[in-house]
Amino acid sequence: MTHEQEKAYLTTYRDGLLNDILPFWLNNAVDKAHGGFIVALNQDGSILDTDKGMWQQGRFTWLLSTLYNTVEQNDTWLSLAKSGINFMDQHGFDDDGRMFFQVTREGAPLRKRRYVFTEAFGAMAYAAYAKAANDDAAAAKAGELLRLVIRYNSTPSLIPPKGVPGTRPAQGIGVPMIAINLGQVLRETIDDPMSTDLIDQSIESIERYFMKPDLRAVMETVGPNGEFIDHFDGRTLNPGHAIEAAWFILHEASLRNNDAHLIKIGTQILDWMWERGWDKEYGGILYFRDLNNLPVQEYWQDMKFWWPHNETIIATLLAYCMTGDKKYATWHKAVHDWAYKHFPDPAHGEWFGYLHRDGRISVPLKGNLWKGPFHLPRMQWYCWQLLEARAASRTAHNS
Repeated sequence: MTHEQEKAYLTTYRDGLLNDILPFWLNNAVDKAHGGFIVALNQDGSILDTDKGMWQQGRFTWLLSTLYNTVEQNDTWLSLAKSGINFMDQHGFDDDGRMFFQVTREGAPLRKRRYVFTEAFGAMAYAAYAKAANDDAAAAKAGELLRLVIRYNSTPSLIPPKGVPGTRPAQGIGVPMIAINLGQVLRETIDDPMSTDLIDQSIESIERYFMKPDLRAVMETVGPNGEFIDHFDGRTLNPGHAIEAAWFILHEASLRNNDAHLIKIGTQILDWMWERGWDKEYGGILYFRDLNNLPVQEYWQDMKFWWPHNETIIATLLAYCMTGDKKYATWHKAVHDWAYKHFPDPAHGEWFGYLHRDGRISVPLKGNLWKGPFHLPRMQWYCWQLLEARAASRTAHNS
């Protein structure tokens, strides 16, 4: 990857974030009547549904606060982040300290989920906002949510099992994967003393239980001790999830003076899951694969979703920057080019989220309970910052 190519990527990510993606959400998602954000938006930004996903409140609040902390101390961003914080304060929490997953526009509770992912994104939002606003109460709330997440994830009896207890116990990679990012955000923003231990334990869990060198795969679901579960759920691979974990681990390696062991883990995950997930016929990242190349149960298994491409763009660029291995530059170009050819909407801005295998649009909406202002703008922000730091280091070295 030449310096000119890096400069072109930097411009694409920076300008796409600031001039396309962020304005789309700022112009359409802000709920001036009830606070917080409405993210169930149609192609043109019009509202499809007024219910609010609570983790989307947290995710957008985290994004706005992070941009304030790292890009520009923009009062509009901070004010809107405060709106997200206020909405979560007023409507996000049940009496047990857990967060709701879905509420009405006004904030009446609709749904909670078994897992504590909403609380994890809430913690990230409060922590990033605490740094931006120098808000001690928000920092305390972030720490409280971190400890709730750790307690629930380390106490199996607190989370009801998905199936009949004792018959086929399992664990998913989503828990330690999100925990890595949670720890990184809270360490960076409020320097929480539990963050690094959480990161270490989560990486160790992924390496011990989910990485299978003999299979050259990272499992999505395994038994309590990493056992292979030879059924649909146990054989199903989610390349995007694993690759997201890969870049979290590579990022951690970069913060630890390019820790060789962590680089090996991160690149190994990326290597295995690129081979499993890249569509050799049409290009792009397939959503699910079967470990043994058998049919997958989920009917959307060969669709192309926006977020695995976002995570793979980050992972391949970060792997290249850290190792200098040209194959990662080649992979980065492949996934970047495919994503930017098929997902962006030239008419109304932002990206479509759901494509058929060959890149045709499946549904034109821009937001729902799952898709909102997070994976895509996070990718643009992270890659912009990575390439900008790389260019600055090169300039300093040559001066």
